[in-house]
Amino acid sequence: MRILVTGREGQVSRSLAERGTGHELVFAGRPEFDLADASSIERTVAAVNPALVISAAAYTSVDKAEDEPALAMAVNGDAPGALARSAAKIGARMIHLSTDYVFDGSLDRPWREDEPVGPLGVYGATKLAGEQAVVASNATYAIVRTAWVYSPFGSNFVKTMLRLAETRSELAVVEDQFGNPTSAFDIADALMAVIAAWQIDPGKGTNAVYHVAGSGGTHWAGFARAIFAESTCRGGPTAKVIGIPSSAYPTLAKRPANSRLDTTRFANTFGYSAPPWRDSLHGTISRLIS
Repeated sequence: MRILVTGREGQVSRSLAERGTGHELVFAGRPEFDLADASSIERTVAAVNPALVISAAAYTSVDKAEDEPALAMAVNGDAPGALARSAAKIGARMIHLSTDYVFDGSLDRPWREDEPVGPLGVYGATKLAGEQAVVASNATYAIVRTAWVYSPFGSNFVKTMLRLAETRSELAVVEDQFGNPTSAFDIADALMAVIAAWQIDPGKGTNAVYHVAGSGGTHWAGFARAIFAESTCRGGPTAKVIGIPSSAYPTLAKRPANSRLDTTRFANTFGYSAPPWRDSLHGTISRLIS
Protein backbone atom coordinates (compact mmCIF):
# COMPACT_ATOMS: atom_id res chain seq x y z
CA MET A 1 0.00 0.00 0.00
CA ARG A 2 1.26 3.50 -0.83
CA ILE A 3 1.03 5.68 2.29
CA LEU A 4 1.69 9.42 2.47
CA VAL A 5 3.10 10.41 5.88
CA THR A 6 3.27 14.10 6.76
CA GLY A 7 6.60 15.10 8.28
CA ARG A 8 10.03 13.61 7.65
CA GLU A 9 11.83 14.23 10.94
CA GLY A 10 9.02 13.89 13.47
CA GLN A 11 9.13 11.19 16.13
CA VAL A 12 6.18 9.22 14.75
CA SER A 13 7.30 9.65 11.14
CA ARG A 14 10.77 8.31 11.85
CA SER A 15 9.30 5.45 13.88
CA LEU A 16 6.98 4.60 11.00
CA ALA A 17 9.99 4.51 8.69
CA GLU A 18 11.28 1.59 10.80
CA ARG A 19 8.00 -0.15 11.58
CA GLY A 20 6.04 0.32 8.35
CA THR A 21 7.50 -2.68 6.57
CA GLY A 22 5.53 -4.12 3.69
CA HIS A 23 4.22 -0.73 2.59
CA GLU A 24 5.48 2.04 0.33
CA LEU A 25 5.87 5.01 2.67
CA VAL A 26 6.24 8.47 1.13
CA PHE A 27 7.30 11.15 3.62
CA ALA A 28 6.35 14.75 2.86
CA GLY A 29 8.10 17.69 4.49
CA ARG A 30 9.29 21.23 3.95
CA PRO A 31 10.12 23.01 1.78
CA GLU A 32 8.08 21.14 -0.87
CA PHE A 33 5.26 20.34 1.55
CA ASP A 34 4.03 23.06 3.90
CA LEU A 35 1.19 22.44 6.32
CA ALA A 36 0.53 26.17 6.48
CA ASP A 37 -0.17 26.22 2.72
CA ALA A 38 -3.40 24.52 1.63
CA SER A 39 -2.37 24.51 -2.05
CA SER A 40 0.88 22.72 -1.13
CA ILE A 41 -1.14 20.07 0.68
CA GLU A 42 -3.49 19.49 -2.24
CA ARG A 43 -0.63 19.32 -4.78
CA THR A 44 1.32 16.82 -2.69
CA VAL A 45 -1.61 14.48 -2.10
CA ALA A 46 -2.52 14.54 -5.78
CA ALA A 47 1.08 13.92 -6.86
CA VAL A 48 1.71 11.03 -4.48
CA ASN A 49 -1.75 9.52 -5.04
CA PRO A 50 -1.70 7.42 -1.85
CA ALA A 51 -4.25 4.91 -0.66
CA LEU A 52 -3.82 6.29 2.86
CA VAL A 53 -2.65 9.55 4.42
CA ILE A 54 -1.14 9.53 7.92
CA SER A 55 -1.36 13.02 9.37
CA ALA A 56 1.60 12.87 11.76
CA ALA A 57 3.20 16.31 11.49
CA ALA A 58 1.98 19.15 13.70
CA TYR A 59 2.85 22.36 15.49
CA THR A 60 3.91 20.86 18.84
CA SER A 61 5.40 23.73 20.87
CA VAL A 62 2.76 24.01 23.59
CA ASP A 63 4.03 27.26 25.11
CA LYS A 64 5.09 28.94 21.87
CA ALA A 65 1.59 28.38 20.51
CA GLU A 66 0.33 30.93 23.03
CA ASP A 67 2.34 33.57 21.16
CA GLU A 68 1.69 32.18 17.66
CA PRO A 69 -2.00 31.22 17.69
CA ALA A 70 -2.56 31.95 14.00
CA LEU A 71 0.32 29.75 12.85
CA ALA A 72 -0.64 27.01 15.30
CA MET A 73 -4.21 27.08 13.99
CA ALA A 74 -3.07 27.00 10.37
CA VAL A 75 -0.90 23.91 10.98
CA ASN A 76 -2.95 22.06 13.60
CA GLY A 77 -6.47 23.19 12.81
CA ASP A 78 -6.73 24.01 9.12
CA ALA A 79 -4.17 21.64 7.58
CA PRO A 80 -5.77 18.38 8.76
CA GLY A 81 -9.00 19.44 7.12
CA ALA A 82 -7.20 20.23 3.87
CA LEU A 83 -5.42 16.87 4.04
CA ALA A 84 -8.66 15.01 4.66
CA ARG A 85 -10.49 16.77 1.83
CA SER A 86 -7.59 16.13 -0.55
CA ALA A 87 -7.55 12.47 0.48
CA ALA A 88 -11.29 12.18 -0.08
CA LYS A 89 -10.92 13.57 -3.62
CA ILE A 90 -8.74 10.63 -4.65
CA GLY A 91 -10.52 8.02 -2.54
CA ALA A 92 -7.75 7.75 0.05
CA ARG A 93 -8.30 7.17 3.75
CA MET A 94 -6.74 9.19 6.55
CA ILE A 95 -5.38 8.55 10.03
CA HIS A 96 -4.96 11.76 11.98
CA LEU A 97 -2.87 12.02 15.14
CA SER A 98 -4.18 14.21 17.94
CA THR A 99 -3.43 14.84 21.59
CA ASP A 100 -4.42 14.32 25.20
CA TYR A 101 -4.36 18.11 25.59
CA VAL A 102 -7.89 18.35 24.15
CA PHE A 103 -9.02 17.55 27.72
CA ASP A 104 -9.05 19.93 30.68
CA GLY A 105 -7.56 17.42 33.13
CA SER A 106 -10.40 17.61 35.65
CA LEU A 107 -11.10 13.87 35.90
CA ASP A 108 -9.29 11.63 38.40
CA ARG A 109 -9.26 8.65 36.02
CA PRO A 110 -8.23 8.01 32.40
CA TRP A 111 -10.25 9.86 29.78
CA ARG A 112 -12.50 8.01 27.33
CA GLU A 113 -12.97 9.15 23.76
CA ASP A 114 -16.59 10.21 24.20
CA GLU A 115 -16.05 12.45 27.22
CA PRO A 116 -16.32 16.26 26.99
CA VAL A 117 -13.29 18.06 25.61
CA GLY A 118 -12.06 21.35 27.01
CA PRO A 119 -8.54 22.36 26.02
CA LEU A 120 -6.76 24.72 28.40
CA GLY A 121 -4.47 26.39 25.87
CA VAL A 122 -3.96 27.33 22.25
CA TYR A 123 -2.15 24.10 21.36
CA GLY A 124 -4.98 21.88 22.62
CA ALA A 125 -7.60 24.14 21.03
CA THR A 126 -5.91 23.99 17.62
CA LYS A 127 -5.53 20.22 17.78
CA LEU A 128 -9.22 19.92 18.64
CA ALA A 129 -10.03 22.15 15.65
CA GLY A 130 -8.01 19.75 13.51
CA GLU A 131 -10.05 16.81 14.74
CA GLN A 132 -13.27 18.66 13.95
CA ALA A 133 -12.03 19.55 10.46
CA VAL A 134 -11.28 15.89 9.72
CA VAL A 135 -14.72 14.83 10.95
CA ALA A 136 -16.36 17.50 8.77
CA SER A 137 -14.55 16.30 5.64
CA ASN A 138 -15.79 13.58 3.32
CA ALA A 139 -12.82 11.36 4.07
CA THR A 140 -12.91 7.92 5.65
CA TYR A 141 -10.81 8.44 8.76
CA ALA A 142 -9.59 7.39 12.17
CA ILE A 143 -8.48 10.01 14.70
CA VAL A 144 -5.88 8.72 17.15
CA ARG A 145 -5.14 10.75 20.26
CA THR A 146 -1.91 10.05 22.08
CA ALA A 147 0.17 11.50 24.91
CA TRP A 148 3.64 12.34 26.25
CA VAL A 149 5.44 11.07 23.15
CA TYR A 150 9.12 10.16 23.33
CA SER A 151 11.63 8.31 21.14
CA PRO A 152 15.31 8.29 20.19
CA PHE A 153 14.45 10.99 17.64
CA GLY A 154 13.92 14.74 17.73
CA SER A 155 13.19 16.69 20.90
CA ASN A 156 11.30 15.10 23.77
CA PHE A 157 11.22 14.78 27.55
CA VAL A 158 13.48 11.73 27.71
CA LYS A 159 16.26 13.37 25.72
CA THR A 160 15.86 16.64 27.63
CA MET A 161 16.24 14.90 30.99
CA LEU A 162 19.35 13.04 29.87
CA ARG A 163 20.89 16.23 28.48
CA LEU A 164 20.20 18.24 31.64
CA ALA A 165 21.62 15.48 33.84
CA GLU A 166 24.96 15.84 32.08
CA THR A 167 25.53 19.15 33.88
CA ARG A 168 23.17 19.07 36.90
CA SER A 169 23.06 16.77 39.91
CA GLU A 170 19.47 17.71 40.86
CA LEU A 171 16.45 18.51 38.71
CA ALA A 172 13.10 19.94 39.84
CA VAL A 173 10.27 18.23 37.95
CA VAL A 174 6.50 18.67 38.24
CA GLU A 175 4.75 15.87 40.12
CA ASP A 176 1.10 16.96 40.00
CA GLN A 177 0.48 16.45 36.29
CA PHE A 178 -0.38 12.86 35.34
CA GLY A 179 -0.30 11.16 31.95
CA ASN A 180 0.86 8.19 29.88
CA PRO A 181 4.44 8.22 28.62
CA THR A 182 4.15 6.83 25.09
CA SER A 183 6.86 5.52 22.78
CA ALA A 184 6.59 6.75 19.19
CA PHE A 185 7.40 3.18 18.15
CA ASP A 186 4.26 1.99 19.97
CA ILE A 187 2.23 4.63 18.14
CA ALA A 188 3.70 3.40 14.85
CA ASP A 189 2.76 -0.17 15.74
CA ALA A 190 -0.75 0.94 16.58
CA LEU A 191 -1.12 2.68 13.22
CA MET A 192 0.11 -0.47 11.47
CA ALA A 193 -2.57 -2.39 13.35
CA VAL A 194 -5.23 -0.06 11.94
CA ILE A 195 -3.88 -0.51 8.41
CA ALA A 196 -3.77 -4.30 8.77
CA ALA A 197 -7.36 -4.35 10.03
CA TRP A 198 -8.57 -2.15 7.18
CA GLN A 199 -6.90 -4.40 4.62
CA ILE A 200 -8.99 -7.30 5.92
CA ASP A 201 -12.19 -5.37 6.64
CA PRO A 202 -12.31 -1.87 5.07
CA GLY A 203 -15.25 -0.86 7.25
CA LYS A 204 -13.70 -1.81 10.57
CA GLY A 205 -13.57 1.04 13.06
CA THR A 206 -13.80 3.82 10.52
CA ASN A 207 -14.88 7.41 11.22
CA ALA A 208 -14.19 7.28 14.94
CA VAL A 209 -11.84 8.68 17.60
CA TYR A 210 -9.40 6.43 19.48
CA HIS A 211 -6.84 6.70 22.24
CA VAL A 212 -3.40 5.09 22.00
CA ALA A 213 -0.93 5.52 24.86
CA GLY A 214 1.58 3.64 26.94
CA SER A 215 -0.04 1.28 29.43
CA GLY A 216 -0.04 2.69 32.94
CA GLY A 217 0.40 6.27 34.07
CA THR A 218 2.70 8.45 36.12
CA HIS A 219 3.55 12.10 36.74
CA TRP A 220 6.44 13.97 35.13
CA ALA A 221 8.69 13.49 38.16
CA GLY A 222 7.98 9.75 38.15
CA PHE A 223 8.76 9.63 34.44
CA ALA A 224 12.05 11.43 35.05
CA ARG A 225 13.04 9.04 37.85
CA ALA A 226 12.34 6.06 35.59
CA ILE A 227 14.49 7.63 32.86
CA PHE A 228 17.42 8.05 35.24
CA ALA A 229 17.01 4.55 36.66
CA GLU A 230 17.32 3.14 33.13
CA SER A 231 20.21 5.47 32.34
CA THR A 232 22.08 4.53 35.51
CA CYS A 233 21.94 0.85 34.58
CA ARG A 234 23.80 1.69 31.38
CA GLY A 235 26.34 4.06 32.89
CA GLY A 236 24.56 7.09 31.45
CA PRO A 237 23.83 10.50 33.00
CA THR A 238 21.66 10.65 36.10
CA ALA A 239 20.33 13.20 38.57
CA LYS A 240 18.25 13.37 41.72
CA VAL A 241 14.67 14.36 40.91
CA ILE A 242 12.96 16.83 43.25
CA GLY A 243 9.20 16.74 42.84
CA ILE A 244 7.53 20.16 42.70
CA PRO A 245 3.97 21.46 42.17
CA SER A 246 2.99 23.05 38.87
CA SER A 247 2.70 26.38 40.68
CA ALA A 248 6.47 26.31 41.24
CA TYR A 249 7.14 25.93 37.51
CA PRO A 250 4.94 28.49 35.71
CA THR A 251 4.54 28.10 31.94
CA LEU A 252 2.85 30.21 29.27
CA ALA A 253 0.31 27.47 28.60
CA LYS A 254 -1.60 25.74 31.35
CA ARG A 255 -1.30 21.95 31.31
CA PRO A 256 -4.04 19.47 32.30
CA ALA A 257 -3.52 17.97 35.76
CA ASN A 258 -4.62 14.55 34.49
CA SER A 259 -4.48 13.65 30.80
CA ARG A 260 -4.24 9.87 31.15
CA LEU A 261 -6.05 8.14 28.29
CA ASP A 262 -8.30 5.08 28.35
CA THR A 263 -7.22 2.90 25.42
CA THR A 264 -9.91 0.21 25.69
CA ARG A 265 -11.75 1.22 22.51
CA PHE A 266 -8.66 0.91 20.32
CA ALA A 267 -7.68 -2.43 21.84
CA ASN A 268 -11.17 -3.85 21.35
CA THR A 269 -11.41 -2.58 17.77
CA PHE A 270 -7.93 -3.20 16.38
CA GLY A 271 -6.47 -5.78 18.79
CA TYR A 272 -3.48 -3.69 19.87
CA SER A 273 -2.49 -2.39 23.30
CA ALA A 274 0.77 -0.55 23.89
CA PRO A 275 3.19 -2.27 26.30
CA PRO A 276 3.66 -0.95 29.85
CA TRP A 277 5.36 2.42 29.45
CA ARG A 278 8.40 1.37 31.50
CA ASP A 279 9.03 -1.55 29.11
CA SER A 280 9.00 0.73 26.08
CA LEU A 281 11.18 3.27 27.89
CA HIS A 282 13.75 0.52 28.39
CA GLY A 283 14.05 0.09 24.63
CA THR A 284 14.42 3.80 23.96
CA ILE A 285 17.11 4.32 26.62
CA SER A 286 18.96 1.30 25.23
CA ARG A 287 19.16 3.05 21.86
CA LEU A 288 20.18 6.39 23.32
CA ILE A 289 22.87 5.00 25.63
CA SER A 290 24.94 2.21 24.13
